[in-house]
Amino acid sequence: MHKLLILSNQADEYLRLFQESRVADLACEATSSPEQAILRGIDCDLAFGEPALLSQVLPHLTGLQWMQATWAGVEPLLDPALRRDYILTNARGIFGAQMSEYVFGYLLTYERHILKRYISQQAKQWDETAPGTLCGKQIGLLGVGSIGAELARTAKHFGMRVRGYTRASESCPEVDIYFHPPDKLAFAAGLDYLVCVLPQLGATRQIVDEQLLAALPAHALVINVGRGSVLDESALVDALQSGRLAGAVLDVFLEEPLPPSHVFWRTPNLLISSHTAALTIPEAMVGVFLDNYRRWLRGEALRYRVDFELGY
Repeated sequence: MHKLLILSNQADEYLRLFQESRVADLACEATSSPEQAILRGIDCDLAFGEPALLSQVLPHLTGLQWMQATWAGVEPLLDPALRRDYILTNARGIFGAQMSEYVFGYLLTYERHILKRYISQQAKQWDETAPGTLCGKQIGLLGVGSIGAELARTAKHFGMRVRGYTRASESCPEVDIYFHPPDKLAFAAGLDYLVCVLPQLGATRQIVDEQLLAALPAHALVINVGRGSVLDESALVDALQSGRLAGAVLDVFLEEPLPPSHVFWRTPNLLISSHTAALTIPEAMVGVFLDNYRRWLRGEALRYRVDFELGY
């Protein structure tokens, strides 16, 4: 019998789903409190939940063999002081559709002038401004993991040209041309849209800097759905305020929630979506765990295993 610690702000919902799944040889302890988790989950060999909570109890889980994170990003668990001999898997394969809806919702809003037309409507003005189109436009994906690959497939549906920037891999066939470090300026040149889906790593910190933003055409739009750390915030503000960049859509930030005093709130041509681009759907997340759990019982390799050295 394996014992699973569920530590999540949605602990009750996850417990209900696990109970309904009637998984064999699995007992569950569920809580949203790290303090309670330490008391009740000390003998658990499996753990499931949010990395920010799990990182608080990890030192006490001495018998832990495998942890399933419910986030794609697992930065709180990568602290060297928390390094232990266990398998860590993250959430992949469940955010791609939501991210595509988010990214292309904003791209279509931008090209079809939806916000501008609404303002004209409120002013009772007939607005015959010709709309743009996504077809033929060039989108650059800064990161082509599972989410980036889904964005590339959606881009092809709209007839777009796709560039990808990755550390080394070139596994997505929908990407027309790949770029690798240190060729980020060549990657950025000529893009209509830059979409950042990179994880938080030392190598990705402020990769979207003044140089990269300057390499983009003035009509380009930047969208960040990866991590706030990949963006040089001051450089973006300067580019938007000076008109060297047409616009930006930001879902993630260095500091969350974004404080009322932050310059982003008053930066022109900047849209903020408060880290809502892709939310974890409990049913889908339990499905990821159960698939891996069956693999675990059969002694097979687990899907979405995190490499502690690479950080993803």
